[in-house]
Amino acid sequence: MATKTKKAPAHRAPKKTTSDDKTSDDKEPGESSPRRALWSGSLGFGLLQIPVSVYPLEKSRELSFHQLDGRDMSPVGYKRYNKTTGAEVPYDEIVRGYEISKGEFVLVSDEELKAANVEATQSIDIMDFVDPAQIPVAYFETPYLLAPAKRGEKAYAVLLEALTARKRAAIATVVLRQRQHLAAVLAEGDSLVLEILRFAHELRPVDAESVGPAKGAVSKISDREREMAEALVDDMTTDWDPAKYRDSYRDDVVAMIERKAKTGEAIAPTTNEPAKPMAPVEDLTALLRRSLKRGGGASAPTRKAG
Repeated sequence: MATKTKKAPAHRAPKKTTSDDKTSDDKEPGESSPRRALWSGSLGFGLLQIPVSVYPLEKSRELSFHQLDGRDMSPVGYKRYNKTTGAEVPYDEIVRGYEISKGEFVLVSDEELKAANVEATQSIDIMDFVDPAQIPVAYFETPYLLAPAKRGEKAYAVLLEALTARKRAAIATVVLRQRQHLAAVLAEGDSLVLEILRFAHELRPVDAESVGPAKGAVSKISDREREMAEALVDDMTTDWDPAKYRDSYRDDVVAMIERKAKTGEAIAPTTNEPAKPMAPVEDLTALLRRSLKRGGGASAPTRKAG
């Protein structure tokens, strides 16, 4: 039976509490209003203290859904409440506490967090310079734009030119949102990018048992298989063009929602055919040869390497 769309009662919906909530600082492309800096301070380069500001580069495009009461389509809200009395707690009465033992807390204010290490909260401290190619991909977490602040333009340009000429990344620490992070400062065209890195203790060690079979299989690869795999990589190699890649799943979900909003009807699946199961590779060379003939790419059939 078709499912009709339903309209919620006319009252103010509570603010969504999802990771992609927009603030006044999150501007869409083409908007002229300047973004507000997430952080401002100095970038320490030797004895130089370069005034800089940090701006987000990442923009979440996750689909965001409201939670509704299925009985009348009213938005579901959440309240901060006192777990002892059950009474709602006003936002300005909420304080931050660190639990030192069961039920015993030390209260800590924003000012105290900053005062604990004033220098750390106001500066990005460069410790070393490394070849960025030596940083494993798993360490990279979140990119930010590092822009020069007033009277910092020339010193900023000096560091940018030095990193570009030497092909180096500056390894530093920075405090953002009351937490110290490891970071890399990299030259990206005419700008510096602050890439938040994970600390070594934040990454799980590679499980030797899970990679063991793959390592052992290397010795079994024939010269022909290796040559054809490399040829397929060459055949599918192109220049990096980020605009060419899209979140097709998000696009399809948005299109489905728009169609349902117009018709009020549930959208049936476009196909009733089950997904094709992965088949074990019986002849790796034959599959590589067929992939080369059809030009590789996303349209090539997926096979499970066994």
